[in-house]
Amino acid sequence: MTWQRRLEEADKRYIWHPFTQMTDYQGMEPVIIEQGEGSYLIDIHGRRYLDGVSSLWVSVHGHRRGEIDQAIIEQLGKISHSTLLGLSNPPAIELAKQLVEITPAGLERVFYSDNGSTGCEIALKMAFQYWQHRGARNKTRFISFKNAYHGDTLGAVSVGGIDLFHEAFRPLLFPVLQAEAPYCYRCSLGLTWPACGMACLGSLERIMKEHHEEVAALIIEPLVQGAAGMITQPPGFLPGVRELCTQYGVLMIADEVAVGFGRTGRMFACDHEGVRPDVMVLAKGITGGYLPLAATLTTEEVYGAFLGEYHEFKTFFHGHTYTGNPLACAAALANLEVFARNKTLEHLAPKIDLLALRLERFKGLPAVGEVRQCGFMTGVELVADKETKDLFPLQEKMGIRVILEARKRGLIIRPLGDVIVIMPPLSISEGELEEVVEIIYQSIKTVIAS
Repeated sequence: MTWQRRLEEADKRYIWHPFTQMTDYQGMEPVIIEQGEGSYLIDIHGRRYLDGVSSLWVSVHGHRRGEIDQAIIEQLGKISHSTLLGLSNPPAIELAKQLVEITPAGLERVFYSDNGSTGCEIALKMAFQYWQHRGARNKTRFISFKNAYHGDTLGAVSVGGIDLFHEAFRPLLFPVLQAEAPYCYRCSLGLTWPACGMACLGSLERIMKEHHEEVAALIIEPLVQGAAGMITQPPGFLPGVRELCTQYGVLMIADEVAVGFGRTGRMFACDHEGVRPDVMVLAKGITGGYLPLAATLTTEEVYGAFLGEYHEFKTFFHGHTYTGNPLACAAALANLEVFARNKTLEHLAPKIDLLALRLERFKGLPAVGEVRQCGFMTGVELVADKETKDLFPLQEKMGIRVILEARKRGLIIRPLGDVIVIMPPLSISEGELEEVVEIIYQSIKTVIAS
């Protein structure tokens, strides 16, 4: 038996893969990635695949980026980890300073954790405890949006809005106030943008008006609801949310886990419309796709509410073993250095335009209902009928069939139901980007024809 075969058998024997129906997986040939190189993933058989989803939305400058490799190696020569509980380390300090400098004005304090879910948990707990310290003990509730996704820990699931992921855990969750979110292709209010005047924002205002005295914070994915199927928000929605939060005295939490670090064409999604949240959560691309790290940033006002004498117990009693891990922070610093030195966002702009141009012809495919794009975040929604927008039967597994066809053609992508996601590394070349789009186009055509 070859070593490759042994690995494939052991994979099926021992690993429980996330968001994967293992009955299906057991019948498939596993793809076991051994190496990475730029925009490519290389499996144990030496087969090369373009990484069309940035290894789940995290790879920014491609795989095996020399500067980030070297930063981690240099930090390994010093120390791999020491606790941030009552101690500190140079990479964590320098990274916090740089994050404050590049995020929206007013965010002055950085609390580290290790992934987007925990970063959102921290934001929720901070917001709750902030109001407790301020004496507003009735402000204990949260507002979130339909189709929202903020992670898989129970607090993050509580403010989620995707029944497929969250409904099974409902008995374990705390109740939230859920507002309408823009999904213009399938508007739950039966309206059409822009004639609708963003009526969904009106539904949020009604909730705020009635419940603001008991609401601690609102949490939102700025510009794009990623896990819901790359659902984009119309211009003006995000500033409108900010205005309502300010008007009704509700903290605004911006979950930039998926949309941060260049994915929308700006460093952060909030930058597009000059929105300043009270709390911002960062993860995924923060280390360039190298190591787990998250950061929850907040204002001096929020931070100050936790200051006091030891016996007052105003301390924020939350922490993670690997909080502020020096290796991860070193990788994040190198990631930011590459952004600055290579002018990544400037070079990204023409690639965003190219992607938009190449996506145009998808709209002519009979099974494509809508193409949604925000920067380098794209969702191609497949439908059984373009006129009625009817979905394919679940048993058809259309999204899965398309991504498996793409895999045969040398591309790794992953669907969200029947929405095909395109989110390659920001560093991808224009030629590679053209290849990604062409493979997906041909894969959709092939699957529909069959």
